[in-house]
Amino acid sequence: MSEKKPVIVYGASGYTGRLVCEYLREYNIPFIAAGRSNEKLNAAMKSNVAGIETADYEVVKVPHTVAALTELFKGASVVLNTVGPFAKFGGEVVQACLASKCHYTDTTGEQDWLITLEQEWGTKFANAGLLLAPGIAQMYTTGEIAAQLCLETPGLDTLDIAVFWGGSPTIASTQTILVNAAMAKAYYLEQNKYVEHQPDAGLYNLAIPGQHELALALPWGGTSHPVWFKRDPRVANVKVLGGVFNRALMLGVPQIVAAALEATKDMNPDECYAALAQTAAGVMNTMPPRENPRVNKSMDSVHASGPLGRAHCIIYGNSNYKQTGLLQAYAAAHLLQQPPKRVGFASGCQAFGHHELLGQLRSFGLVSKPVLTVHD
Repeated sequence: MSEKKPVIVYGASGYTGRLVCEYLREYNIPFIAAGRSNEKLNAAMKSNVAGIETADYEVVKVPHTVAALTELFKGASVVLNTVGPFAKFGGEVVQACLASKCHYTDTTGEQDWLITLEQEWGTKFANAGLLLAPGIAQMYTTGEIAAQLCLETPGLDTLDIAVFWGGSPTIASTQTILVNAAMAKAYYLEQNKYVEHQPDAGLYNLAIPGQHELALALPWGGTSHPVWFKRDPRVANVKVLGGVFNRALMLGVPQIVAAALEATKDMNPDECYAALAQTAAGVMNTMPPRENPRVNKSMDSVHASGPLGRAHCIIYGNSNYKQTGLLQAYAAAHLLQQPPKRVGFASGCQAFGHHELLGQLRSFGLVSKPVLTVHD
């Protein structure tokens, strides 16, 4: 490499990684597509990244070690990490980012990983003037935008968040769901303290805007929002539920998770990961098709309340994985031009601004104008 590209997409051959690369091309940002297999990376770029022939990029094979990743990251500015489960594979990437002085983002919603990042790495990244921003993705950031719009009304301290989407999860998402269920607790925020979701609560019936039928929802590991808002003095309570619009698919999730838990209850962590990966492959072993906005719809709804006020914000969108790809690419574009609004551990909205992120999603036709209703 004659000159280091400023952005590195780690895990670029995966479904989400490909879309991140696609939107980096849209922003005209040179990047390195990195991962463990040259063959998979080259095939993914050539076959799955629209317009790749006009992108300024390189493919680099790299072992998943701190030393190798540090060497690759040196001279770059931003690492966009899509390699999960992050609680298992993220530590080496974060350590290498700090050593090579790179900003870090990822797409996770794994609460245990976010809490680890905040407690063990947040101050170190802040002292280095670097951003540590996990969870920049549709399932977390678009709902956070809706929450931040509600919180522009003073006096609201409770967030009731629902996230829904159409389509099926990717191979990596399926594995992460199972790993999260088997190896980590899920929390909501109550009076600024973490409270564990009831593990055996099963499916929740949820009334969501825009349809008469009740939807089925799960805590999905608790998601990122309780961790982000625990550091927000305006907010005391946060609870998140989510799911897919496909009711039949949701009905099957608890059975799949319960079977995985039973099968791995006596295993050590390494054996458990291997078994869960095998189970996930049995559930979803092919890449989903490229998103169709008529099928892959998204809906983020936030009810915010306080002692004497209420606000409700809905953001309708489409193509949730494309939203993730765009949000990641915009994060890189911002960081290459100016510092983030906050260094150290921060959410996408805290780092770049919720109006700014909403503007990007709207400019690319991925979300509609938010529907905001305020009673104060």
